[in-house]
Amino acid sequence: MSKAVTGVAPTVVVAGGGTAGHIEPALALADAVRRLRPDATVVALGTSRGLENKLVPARGYPLELIPPVPLPRKPTTDLLRLPLKIRDSVKQTRAILDRVGADVVVGFGGYVSLPAYFAARGRVPIVVHEANQSPGLANRVGARFAKRVAVAVPGTPLPSAEVVGIPLRRSITSLDRAALRAEARAHFGLDPDAPTLLVFGGSQGAQSINNAVSGAAKELADAGIGVLHAHGPKNSLVVQEFPGRPPYVPVPYLERMDLAYAAADVVLCRSGAMTAAEVSAVGLPAVFVPLPHGNGEQAINARPAVDAGAALMVADADLSPAKVAELVIPLVTDPARVAKMGAAAVGLGHREADEVLARIVLEVCGK
Repeated sequence: MSKAVTGVAPTVVVAGGGTAGHIEPALALADAVRRLRPDATVVALGTSRGLENKLVPARGYPLELIPPVPLPRKPTTDLLRLPLKIRDSVKQTRAILDRVGADVVVGFGGYVSLPAYFAARGRVPIVVHEANQSPGLANRVGARFAKRVAVAVPGTPLPSAEVVGIPLRRSITSLDRAALRAEARAHFGLDPDAPTLLVFGGSQGAQSINNAVSGAAKELADAGIGVLHAHGPKNSLVVQEFPGRPPYVPVPYLERMDLAYAAADVVLCRSGAMTAAEVSAVGLPAVFVPLPHGNGEQAINARPAVDAGAALMVADADLSPAKVAELVIPLVTDPARVAKMGAAAVGLGHREADEVLARIVLEVCGK
């Protein structure tokens, strides 16, 4: 049982709007702060167009909206003009920090964090958390005047970085997959005993993953492997049934990721920072297929698990039904290998990141 840090009730402002990759770690931190300090106030910053409008209120935290500020993808001359562009946003953010009595601002990157960093600078202590090994522009700026800088993985090029992992939902980090397995497989209509592959490509699905894995359906069935495949709500997936063999279950979206993880022996998926951290925390061996766009951060995200022996990595361009059969079938049907890779995944260190970061935050605000 964690002991609460004593002192005057703190007010923590978290800035992590836009995408789930920024919002979920912020909310996991918020939950951890409230566990350590039930008297704490946690306020989230966001904009009117981000997922935070759905996710933050659903978790029971107040949301304060500020004007969105698009960020240049790289440190260019646009950065020099950025302070003028964000003047109004910074002004409104500063007013919010004053009104709620902020003791600390915790930024998770993205277009909400940068105005928060400028608004807090010289007034309210700042803690930066970076989930990717290649930091975004907002956190590169914020880290220059932050009290503490926390990162998910070693080698992240930010000053005085402390490796803490990625804060994750307690429902994920406390998941007992073995205890939930029977319930999870019954929930999805999977074979209760067959080795099972979980497949997903992010919240919207991934066509290359959909095509490659569904194209290997017969080979997977012949090997006695069941499949739970989230293909994305905007996609459709029809897979031939093979009577007498474990079912291939396509679904548009996974509302219960805890049950999906519990049902699976191995996962094939993208390697966004949050996905890679969750998969590791629950102890699932992975076949990562990094998104082939952006600056290559998903391949970087997957590398620690691959190096630890917890995952395999396949380039999106190389993914095919034949490649799925070649890599996945020998893995999923080898219980000893699955167990060894699962143990290596758990050892990557994300399970306690929420409370580690929460203690840093409470120490910085001094309450």
